[in-house]
Amino acid sequence: MSAKSTRTVLPAVAMTAVSMVLTLAVVVMWLGTAVPWPVALVVGLGIDGGWLATLAYERRLAAQGDHNRTVTAVGWSFGLLASGVLVTHALTADRATGAWLAVAWLPIAAKALWLVHGLWERTALTPAALDQIRGIQQEARDDAAVARARLRAEASTEETRLTAVTEAGARVARVQAKTAETLAGAWSTLEAARKGESTGRALTSVTSRVTPDVTPSWELPVWGPSEPVAALEQAPALTDAALDALVDEIRLSEDPALSYREMATRFRAAGHSASEVRLRAAWKRVVA
Repeated sequence: MSAKSTRTVLPAVAMTAVSMVLTLAVVVMWLGTAVPWPVALVVGLGIDGGWLATLAYERRLAAQGDHNRTVTAVGWSFGLLASGVLVTHALTADRATGAWLAVAWLPIAAKALWLVHGLWERTALTPAALDQIRGIQQEARDDAAVARARLRAEASTEETRLTAVTEAGARVARVQAKTAETLAGAWSTLEAARKGESTGRALTSVTSRVTPDVTPSWELPVWGPSEPVAALEQAPALTDAALDALVDEIRLSEDPALSYREMATRFRAAGHSASEVRLRAAWKRVVA
């Protein structure tokens, strides 16, 4: 019997023994005046013996994993009989009625303790199973703790990233605002210098000694929309024959002949222009 099982069986054994002693004593005192004391002793031992025999049979069935309702009912009947004897003696006693009533519940309590012990045995687990359950519970707690830590770390990382992005955006906005303010100030300065009446006289006085009798026309740069520059005239497109001749000439410029990729690179490096489709078609014609 394990140490944990002893915690439930010892109270049941102790209370059963006390109940049997009290029942035997009460039967002997109660019947001793009416019948010879050996007869009273036999009656008391019969009640206790029947109770003990039923209890032993119940324990044997429980050890085999079995259960019999008839045996259980008989056991409870002996317990109730013992309690009834104690209660009757307490009510008919001339003195100490309260004390006898106080102990009259001990047989029922002993049966209840045996019932609790039986329930404990039916639900008890082996140390290996308990260790396995503890391991599973610990693993579940570990997984939950790791998941919580991962979520907190991801939340902290996301918070840090958002903070960094926000601060970077704020810095960019401040730099753009400062740049716009500087450009606006420079624009105002240039605009004031361009439209100022004294600007031309000041520049003329500086250059009059270098170019006498010449009044230069000073124009400061103006910020604003620019006029589009006319596009350069494109060279006329090569004909297929000219394109074939160029491709063949570049391909055979080295021995062994160049590949298409090398030929196309040199073709464009020489300043010639042709679409990829026309160039590849010319290559195929020349090679064929």
